[in-house]
Amino acid sequence: MTTPVLICDDSSVARKQMARSLPADWDIEISYAVHGEDAIEQLKEGKGEIMFLDLNMPVMDGYETLEEIIKNDIQTMVIVVSGDIQPEAHQRVKALGALEFIKKPIGVDDLTVILEKFGLYAKPTSPQAEAAEAKQATKPAPARRSDKELEAAGSVQYRDCIQEIANVAMGQAADLLARLLDVFVKLPIPNVNILEVSELKMALSQAEQGDTYTAVCQGFIGSGIAGEALLVFSDSSYTDMAKLLKYTGELNDTAELELIMDIASILVGACTGGIAQQLDIAFSQGHPMVLGQHVKVSDLVKTNETRWKQALAIEITYEIENYDITCDLMLLFTEDSIDNLNQRLSYLMD
Repeated sequence: MTTPVLICDDSSVARKQMARSLPADWDIEISYAVHGEDAIEQLKEGKGEIMFLDLNMPVMDGYETLEEIIKNDIQTMVIVVSGDIQPEAHQRVKALGALEFIKKPIGVDDLTVILEKFGLYAKPTSPQAEAAEAKQATKPAPARRSDKELEAAGSVQYRDCIQEIANVAMGQAADLLARLLDVFVKLPIPNVNILEVSELKMALSQAEQGDTYTAVCQGFIGSGIAGEALLVFSDSSYTDMAKLLKYTGELNDTAELELIMDIASILVGACTGGIAQQLDIAFSQGHPMVLGQHVKVSDLVKTNETRWKQALAIEITYEIENYDITCDLMLLFTEDSIDNLNQRLSYLMD
C-alpha cells in the first residue's frame, strides 16, 4: 500500500534534496509544503502519514507546526530535518512528539538507517530482490526518485541555493555559541540580496533602534571567492554577554572589544567554515578588524562605504532566548565572486 509522505520546507533546494535522498524503491507518494500552515492543511487532507519537517520557516515554523499537530490530534509521524542543530532544538522537537532529528544536509545512508529503525522502510530481503539489488549496485548511477517527483518540489534558483547553504552554516555557528554559553539561540531565516552600498545602509539601519553599536569585520578568500564577514553588536547586549561569559572585571571599552572578538571568532569562523565545507573549498581568513566602537549604524556605513560597492549579502540576526543579546552577521561577497559562487552552486540546481 502506497504511503503518503509530506516534505515541509520553505526552501525548494531542501525539498528537492530531501526527495532525492528517499529510497528509490520505497512505495510512497510525495507531496510538498512550503511552510507549517501549508503542511497542516495537507496533513488534514491525508497527504502525510510520514512528514519530514524543517524548523526555520516563514508563516508557521517547525515548532509551531508540531504544536498544531498535537492541538488538532493529527495522526502523522514526524522526522525533523533542520540546519538548527543546537542540543536544545533536539530536546524541544522530541518533547513535541517528533520521532527523530536529522541535521542538514541529509545523507542518503543515514536517512535509510533511520527509516529502517522506525520500521518505515525495509530493504528487499528475498533472494530475487537481493539479486536485483546486487545488480543495481553494479550500475554507475545510483537509483533515485523519478524526475516527476523531484519536479514537484519546485524550481530552484541560485538565491534559493545560497539561502539554504547559509541556513546550514548559521545553524552550525549557533550550535557552537549555544554550547559555549549554555543557551538557546533563536535563528532567523537568512536574507539573501544583491546590494548597492545605499541598500546596505538601509539593510543595516533596519537594526538600528536608537542604540549604538560596535562592528568587527574579517575578510575571507578562496577558490576565486572573496568577501567580508561583518558582525554588528548592539552596545546594550554587553552586560548580558559578560554575565554569560562569566566576565567579572570592569566592563570598559577594552573588555567589550574582547567580548565581541570572542563572539566574532565563533560566529564568523563557523559560518564561513560551514559555507566553505558545503562548496567544497577552503577559505583563508584575515585578521578581524574593528570598524567602529559605540557608533550609530549610519556612521558605521558612512565611514566604510568605500569598502563596499555592490555585493552579494547574506544577513543573519542572532538572538539569545531570555537575554537582551542581539547581533547581526552580514556576509558580503564581492561582485567579482558571484560568477564563481554560482558555478559552485550549480550542483544544487540539478
